[in-house]
Formats: sequence, C-alpha cells, structure tokens
Amino acid sequence: MPPPPASYDSWTKEELIARLRQLERSSQSPSHISRDSKQKEFDFSAHPRRKIALKFCYNGSEYCGLEHQKGYTPLPSVEGVLFDALSHVRLIDPKGGFEGCGWEKCGRTDKGVSGAQQVVSLWVRSALQIDHARNITQGPSSSDNQLPPSTTGEDHTARDVVAVIPKQLDGDFDLMGDWDEPPSNTGRPLEVPQTQELKYVSSINNILPPSIRVIAWSPVSPDFSARFNCQYRHYKYFFTTKEDGLDVTSMQDAADRLLGEHDFRNLCKVDPAKQLTSFRRRILRAEINPVDESRGLYVFDLKGTAFLYNQVRHILAILFLVGTQLEHPSVMSALLNVDPQNPYPPFREGEHAPEVVETKPEYQMASGLPLVLWECGYSDTDVQWRTDRTPSIVDQSTTPAKPLSQRELSSNLHAQLSSIHTNSLIMTTLYSHFLLAARQYHSPPPSYFPRNIPDALPISDATVLSVPLGGGTYRKGARYVKLLERKRGEDVQAVNERWREGKGKRRAERLEAERNRIVEE
Repeated sequence: MPPPPASYDSWTKEELIARLRQLERSSQSPSHISRDSKQKEFDFSAHPRRKIALKFCYNGSEYCGLEHQKGYTPLPSVEGVLFDALSHVRLIDPKGGFEGCGWEKCGRTDKGVSGAQQVVSLWVRSALQIDHARNITQGPSSSDNQLPPSTTGEDHTARDVVAVIPKQLDGDFDLMGDWDEPPSNTGRPLEVPQTQELKYVSSINNILPPSIRVIAWSPVSPDFSARFNCQYRHYKYFFTTKEDGLDVTSMQDAADRLLGEHDFRNLCKVDPAKQLTSFRRRILRAEINPVDESRGLYVFDLKGTAFLYNQVRHILAILFLVGTQLEHPSVMSALLNVDPQNPYPPFREGEHAPEVVETKPEYQMASGLPLVLWECGYSDTDVQWRTDRTPSIVDQSTTPAKPLSQRELSSNLHAQLSSIHTNSLIMTTLYSHFLLAARQYHSPPPSYFPRNIPDALPISDATVLSVPLGGGTYRKGARYVKLLERKRGEDVQAVNERWREGKGKRRAERLEAERNRIVEE
C-alpha cells in the first residue's frame, strides 16, 4: 500500500477499509506488549527482616476501636488501617496476616477511645545488608522456628535467620487485663547506623490517613513483646467542671483511694470469655490536674501496671457521681472493698469503715471520647525510640535550622499535627460562637450540681437530672438512687460458669467439629 495521503478526505473507500484493518491487526498484536508489563509479585523472602516497635497516635472517634474485627464493622479499625498501610509499602507480607508478622499491641482501646503513644511490635522488611543484620538480631532461636531449606544451594546466612518470623505467643491478646510480668530474658537491642535503614516513619505516614500518625520506631530484640514488656500504662481523661457542675476536690478525694493494689471487679466490665478469676490491679498514680482553669478544663491522670476491660471509664463514672456530690468520696472505698474476710478499715480518721460490696451495683460507665492512652512505659534497655532523622526532625535546640524542601515540609510530622490542631481550634471557636448566638434566645438548663454550692437549686422527686458521663453526654432521669442501694450484678464465678456451660461450650463444640472435618479431609 502506498504512503497515505496527507488527508483522509481524498482516500477511497477501499483504502479506508484497508487502513482500518491494518490498525485492528496492530492493536491486537502482542508484539508491542512488554514481557515485564505484568508486575512481578514482591518476594519478601529475598529481603532481610527485623523486629521493631512502632509508636503511633490515632483519633479514636473515627474508628470502631484499635483491634481488628472479623466481619463487617460500620467503621474501620485502627489496626486494620495500619496493617494495610504496612502491607502497601511492602514492610509486611499481607498473606501472613497479623500472626505472620508476629503482631502484638500494648493494649486494646475501644470504639471512640484515642491513643497518643500506642505501641505495637512486629517483624518488618529491612534495608540492612547481611553483615549489618547479623549485628542487630540473631532472629528467633526456638526449635519451633526452623529455617527452611535453602533453594539456592547456599548456606543459610544471618539474613535468613532474621527472615524467620516467630510464632505468636500463646494466650489471648484482646485485653490488657490478663497481665503477666515482663520476661526477664529480653536483651538490649543493638545499635545500628541509622542512615542505612528504611524510613519507616515517613513511608507509613505517606499512606495512613491523617487521623493515624506513626511518631517513632525502635529496634527491639526478637523476644520483645509490646504487651508483656510494658511496665505501665498511663491514661488521660479530659472533662469540664463548669458545664457539668463538678467539685474537683471531692473527685480527688475519691481518686486518692485508688492508689495501691485493689480488687477492681466492681469498677470494670466482666468479659466471661476471658474466664478471669483475679481482678487485682495496681494503680501508681491518680491525679486531677488543670488544663485550662479559665474554661474549667481538667484532666484525670491514671497510671497503672495493667488495666481491666473498661476499667478507666468505670472509674470516671464514679468520679463524676462524686463530683456532682450525688455520692460521697467514700463510695470508691466501698466499691474496692469486695472481700468480707478481709474488709477495709476507714480510709481516714473520722470516716466509718466502708461497706463490703461483693458484686457490682448497676451504673453506666463514662463516655470513651475524652479518654486517651497517653503513654506505654518501657525500660530504656528494651527500646530506643527514633525517627527517620531527616532534616525536618532534627532537634532545633542544638542544631541550626536548615531550609526544608517542599517534600520534607509536606512529610514533617510536627507540621501535619499542628495543622490538624489549628483546624480543631477553629472548629472549637466556631461552636463557641454558635453557643453565644443561641444564648440570645435560649436560656441554659437549671444547674443542680455540685450540691455543695450555695446557689444549687433544690431537687424534688419530679426533677429531671442530667448526670454527666463525660464528653458532653449525660444520663437523664428523675429521683436519683444512691449507688449502694441499687440492684447488684451476679458474682463473677457465676458469670464465668454460665458462659462455660453456654456460649463457651458451643464454641468448643464448633471448634472440635471443625478440627474433625479437617482431619477427615
């Protein structure tokens, strides 16, 4: 066929048909398709791996909780989003799931609860060469984690050892309540030249949504556990006193009674699936401190070695009842006084001995929105937190400021969180002005709390009270019933027994049937 004319307008019908057929053959021909156009599957076994700890923060109001949930949930989980981000940047193999990378978390937080310095430990891909990897960790040494046979005919190297991921520790990691002492054989993670490692912080944050931010990472030894090596957990709960009518002095009086080791079965939610028999936990600190006294904003700092399910929110519910002065601070002593064989003496001179309360009275726990897991405490011999050490993270107090590139500025974690903080301040200011506008036409509700102020309104049987639950939520009702006069729940042993004979038994039968089916196949 001769070279085509300059314009299709002068082509004959036969020439146009021939040209179309030529184009069809060209488009269908595989010759122009690159053999490498199909992306090869990433080979994780070709890369060394190491165990690290990640420290991250998250806004719990946007998630169904920290822990990954099987099945549909109206909101994603923090763990699920973080796991997907790690998979996306090829730091972990998604095929192995949480167990495959040895995933462990310091503690579970429920729906709406946030974390400022939550910690997980896991095995991730490393950029270190073989010699460097040998200096960091020797990998799992258990006989249960044998090295696979070499497919290249070469001897196994340190990289092969690092690549072996240990089996998940036995036990249930859903809650922090099942506390064990930290292992004594945890070795100090050895130092490695920082510039040789992957940029874990920035690479993960580039994928995560703004509501989850990785703050730092640390090399850890192969037997490190984010849960069992944690020495303490520090929670913060923010609340207001002006709107809720709370007396901070009374609340601190009640909080003082938490210090030390106590049985907290009346200040938690019993999960029968755990089959817990001991509810003793040690509280190291319980203080109420001002955040902004001009606005009546305070924080309750609670620090302990471990916590039971919803323990912090149950404690705050009682503190709110004490703060309104619907209850005396001594009610906290009574709720901790669970053993009639070893009753508590009076907390201080002038008080009566607290009542023995063997089972939990009915009451509603506080909102999870103002609660944040502030810190997970570890020994300095276990972790040494670090960032990617880019110029945007350098300590400006000792190093002269350097101009940041556009890429460095966009990935600067301080700038990211500062932007979110500014946005939140603007939103708070907007709503405060909405409130000012509404006050021109709407009066605030009557104030009944705290009961010890001179201008507190009297309460009748018909008065509808709004008892604060934190985070701007309230339990509304008439005729308040004293806590120790309310209906009591079942004994813990009875709750555990009913679960074993009911749901627990059915679960065991399903598991047994599934095991038998697998054996038969």
